[in-house]
Amino acid sequence: MIASLDPRYISPRDYLGGEKQSFIRYEYRNGETYSMSGGRDAHETIAPNLFLLLKTQLRGADCRVYISGMKV
Repeated sequence: MIASLDPRYISPRDYLGGEKQSFIRYEYRNGETYSMSGGRDAHETIAPNLFLLLKTQLRGADCRVYISGMKV
C-alpha cells in the first residue's frame, strides 16, 4: 500500500470500518469525510409525507423505501 501525501485522506476500507461504529452519519467523498447535519423543519415535514407516498405506491414491488436516517 502506498502512503498518501495528504494526511486527510481516508481509504474506503477505513471509512466503512469507522461507519460501522459511528453514531454520526458522514459523507465520504474523494478520500475525505464530512459530517452530515440534522434536518430542518421543512425537510422533516416533507420527508415523512414523501416516504408514505412512495411506500404506498411501491406496495407489492421488490423495492424498499427508507427514511433519510438510514445508513446505506
